[in-house]
Amino acid sequence: MSNQDHLFSNPLPAGLGTLAMACFGFGALLSGKVTHDVAPVLAAWLVGGFFVQIVVAIIEFRDKNLPGANVFLIFSCMFMLTGALSLSAKYFLHQAGMAFDASIEGWLWLAISLWFYILLPCFLKSPKILFIIGVLICIALACIVCLDFGIVGGRAAIAKIGAYSLFGAGILAIYLAGAIAINTHFEKQLLPVTAPFIV
Repeated sequence: MSNQDHLFSNPLPAGLGTLAMACFGFGALLSGKVTHDVAPVLAAWLVGGFFVQIVVAIIEFRDKNLPGANVFLIFSCMFMLTGALSLSAKYFLHQAGMAFDASIEGWLWLAISLWFYILLPCFLKSPKILFIIGVLICIALACIVCLDFGIVGGRAAIAKIGAYSLFGAGILAIYLAGAIAINTHFEKQLLPVTAPFIV
């Protein structure tokens, strides 16, 4: 997120906006603020987020931002598109009264989580807010893995921790998106963007 020469404008505010949308959607679902009957509508929004984040990933690859490009590529495909397809499939199979086994998702989320954890240190060179968003997503991913593996004890508490981690990540993503866009547009720092942990 340095002020290097870009062929395109910085796409991070758009990527963070769709990340916030997904965080709020999954957070509402995990916290029980909405029922699973919202799955088809959430899926439609996630498909929209997929298109935004894939464009962000392509621009980040062009700007040689390897960690950001890879994270947005995975977020676009796994959180957005695959999340939308999975939610829709489970919802419609359930509505049709057809038996299905979604237990494989715990293993799949575990792989994506471990991948994200290993990349997280790269974001120590980004604004602290972006690293904190990553930490909150790591917490939420751990909760999702536990829920998908069917951990019985403390299920409600695990879901709430995951939900509020996602809400926190979403709020910080909205702030950072606004700060980047406003500061870039006005060509001065109007909203503070925290320095990196590692310069």
